Amino acid sequence: MRKSDKKLDKAIRNALTEACDEALERGDGFQWLTHEVNYNAFPASLRVVCVYDTDEHLSAANTEWLRQVVDSKLQTIDVRLVDAAKQISFDTEQACEREHGGRWAERLRSQ
Repeated sequence: MRKSDKKLDKAIRNALTEACDEALERGDGFQWLTHEVNYNAFPASLRVVCVYDTDEHLSAANTEWLRQVVDSKLQTIDVRLVDAAKQISFDTEQACEREHGGRWAERLRSQ
């Protein structure tokens, strides 16, 4: 990873931490988020996964609100997603446990 990529990754992590903190304040079952990126194909390769505790909470959640929060936090650091609807996805702890035995690394690779 180039030095400029490391700086950008740190900025992305900070922006996503702010989005995560906002989402956690809502108390609607949101748990955490993560991201993956290939800086050779940035920003199209940036993918954010927002994780809720249960399928029921995810179904009831205002995912469009969270998608907008994530997108706006990234824009504050001049990161413009190519297609936020495709690059920001949602999942649940419950689904990971059911389908991958709780192994998030395996689950994220398969998506």
